[in-house]
Amino acid sequence: MSRLILVLGDQLSPDMAALRRHEPGDLVVMAEVGDEAGYVPHHPKKIAFLFAAMRKFADSLRRDGIDVAYTRLDDPDNAGSIPGELLRRAEQHGTDEVIATEPGEWRLIQALDDCPLRITQLQDDRFLASHATFQDWAEGRKELRMEWFYRDMRRKTGLLMDGDEPAGGQWNYDHDNRKPAPDAVAFSGPMSFTPDAEVEEVLDLVARRFDNNFGQLRPFAFATDRGQARRALTHFITHALPRFGDYQDAMLAENGFLYHAVVSMYLNAGLLTWQEICTAAEEAWRDGHAPINAVEGFIRQIIGWREYMRGIYFREGPDYTRRNELGHSRSLPWFYWGGETRMRCVSLTVAQTRDEAYAHHIQRLMVTGNFALLAGIDPYQVHEWYLSVYADAYEWVEAPNVIGMSQFADGGIVGSKPYVSSANYIDRMSNYCGDCHYSAKTKTGEGACPFNLLYWHFLNRHRDRFAQNPRMSRIYANWDRMDEDRRRTILSEAETFLNRMAQGAVV
Repeated sequence: MSRLILVLGDQLSPDMAALRRHEPGDLVVMAEVGDEAGYVPHHPKKIAFLFAAMRKFADSLRRDGIDVAYTRLDDPDNAGSIPGELLRRAEQHGTDEVIATEPGEWRLIQALDDCPLRITQLQDDRFLASHATFQDWAEGRKELRMEWFYRDMRRKTGLLMDGDEPAGGQWNYDHDNRKPAPDAVAFSGPMSFTPDAEVEEVLDLVARRFDNNFGQLRPFAFATDRGQARRALTHFITHALPRFGDYQDAMLAENGFLYHAVVSMYLNAGLLTWQEICTAAEEAWRDGHAPINAVEGFIRQIIGWREYMRGIYFREGPDYTRRNELGHSRSLPWFYWGGETRMRCVSLTVAQTRDEAYAHHIQRLMVTGNFALLAGIDPYQVHEWYLSVYADAYEWVEAPNVIGMSQFADGGIVGSKPYVSSANYIDRMSNYCGDCHYSAKTKTGEGACPFNLLYWHFLNRHRDRFAQNPRMSRIYANWDRMDEDRRRTILSEAETFLNRMAQGAVV
């Protein structure tokens, strides 16, 4: 009996586990469905990118002689969900057997488990660390720190290794990658692509169906097939990688990309592989084109942080996104969805997110994430926002970054301390603060930056949890040395700010 082979929108790799099982007579099933496009209000650019890439991938399979049943979103027979489409195609094809590659979200794994068809979910082996590999690494460890996992992945792959030792004599060059924002950027930004007729058709569809979603659909310049994605990678390696490391943590009001690759959406959708990305970066170092601090920092994001995030997500289970160890319950402020705010760093980051479906890791962690943590925003709402607005966001990678690293809602599984800072960090690493309504240097009173007030408010309300943390004890000592009246003023002004924000005032 022939079978159905399911290919999801983030599984656009010709060597996917399910596709390797394809036999003559099998039918590949792909579908643009409302459930996947709408379980959170995805950025229109993300929806358009995936639909266009899916259609082109289906065409490439057909050119290889594979029979593909592809359902478009506006097909009147569209069942609206992946299980529904499988049931519809199974009846048409006369089979009840489905081969699938395990999805990257518990939600969809459960939906396939609940489907009455005989569905075999194969391990997604596009990743360096399988679930078993990560579990074996984590077993018995008191702390699951990414650095130690990363070193094992370096040994496993041989990337940036000289025999048994790290190339250059160090595992991590992070201390060289913290330069503040430069005066100018000698990089034109990520490669952009003019939409062809097929992409334009998708853009028109998304414009009609998702016009109320947060985010600008046009101009649209993402790669939508593997060839374009490879060109985007080459563009980065050639023109930006040499200075990526130096300025990877910097932020500029007039340049949201700096020297970043902006290829994560292609990697996470399957148009690129971790192997080809990391090999290209390593070759750039060995050829003398890029310094080791840049290449090591870039490779660490992929075989270290990305793989570690996936390991945490699947190890912790389906309830991970609901963790809230700090008991934060405030509602996500409207300015995360484009409402007015006088905080220039937040306003610029949200505007860039709206326009590009992209912000780099420091903008996400130390601006929007930092503010949400300081202000005590419900971490599940923060999680859903990040999942909604970024083109590279899938729950397996987004949730541990937000619930774990950004919001400390998992109680310290991912991070040994919360990633909080006052305005000093943002002022040092960006040019956001110069023209802001608030002053990064002002701690209390008129014009005091909310990050300064909320920083101490956060530390004070969570003192019982963090005062004994060896990485934070000195901070609490500084708080204790303050005059009592000053401490009282800071807390009072922070409360006033939070109350005004909750009431919908422009803050």
